[in-house]
Amino acid sequence: MKMPTQSLRSALLRVSVVIPTFHRLALLQRCLQALLAQRFDPWSYEIVVVDDGADDDVRTAVLALATVVTAPAIRYLRPLAGHGPACARNVGWRQAKAALIAFTDDDTVPDADWLARGVAAMAHHPQWAAAAGQVDVPLPGAAQRRPRDHERMVQGLSHAEFVTANAFVRRRALARVGGFDERFERAWREDSDLQFRLLQKVGPIGRCSDARVQHPVRPAPWGVCLQQQRNTYFDALLYKKHPRLYRLRIRSTPPWDYYLVVLLTLLAPALWLAGAPAASGFALASALVLVLRFAGERLRETDHSWRHVGEMLATSALIPFLSVYWRLRGALRFRVLFL
Repeated sequence: MKMPTQSLRSALLRVSVVIPTFHRLALLQRCLQALLAQRFDPWSYEIVVVDDGADDDVRTAVLALATVVTAPAIRYLRPLAGHGPACARNVGWRQAKAALIAFTDDDTVPDADWLARGVAAMAHHPQWAAAAGQVDVPLPGAAQRRPRDHERMVQGLSHAEFVTANAFVRRRALARVGGFDERFERAWREDSDLQFRLLQKVGPIGRCSDARVQHPVRPAPWGVCLQQQRNTYFDALLYKKHPRLYRLRIRSTPPWDYYLVVLLTLLAPALWLAGAPAASGFALASALVLVLRFAGERLRETDHSWRHVGEMLATSALIPFLSVYWRLRGALRFRVLFL
């Protein structure tokens, strides 16, 4: 097959795929192989890998693949300043060459028709600023057992309105809103912030359910949910920027049960020292009831193995304190009245 000239190649280019990555070479390679297997004209798309981890092994692997594959073009970039997925995606789309940007993550496996379906949907709906594809979350051995708490949380991606694991956004729409807000330094809420700004400043966001990517659940360490409470720090930023949409689409009310558990637990020793042991015991018992109810909700449709039950009981006692801490810390950092 004769290679097109550079000018013709630019004219053929219809979409740029932007993938941020951070020290996950094996997962990135799996994603790249799926992208190379797309049932889509290889001259019509490019792949832009943005290495947020400045990992030389990733660089070597991507550049080696780029020398072997004639089309699509594969490029490797690193952020010169800043960090986090929002920063990496901004680097990627700003250096991308197509008018349409397809975002996915390094731990996804795009279906073979992903690009074809997404590009066709955006062409058919010129009024759309962006389109959300479908994220499928297969669970290992799901037919033989109930999901674990972490797995059920990841499954939430399959019902999300708009996530950058599978999104098509017009480049001009990204330019109009300034891309991603790089203050979202973790992979949390930066996609919702982009969604809300596109809706407010550019136009509607469509849905293309037949543009699918798989997001397999990876093994998680014990108590991973405790680490994830840090994400709520960025809920404060999202709420500050979009208070109405946050309450409509993210969380309608503050987690009052969390605040009550913290308050009752702190109140119990104060009551004891004040000479009110009965009231102290009642406060502590009430906090325990709330914790057990929370653990029961998490276990209702999840795995009932002893290990998982123990993890849910222990982490349910700690989550309210960590969540409240990070929510209040975010409120102070971003100077917003947020509970």
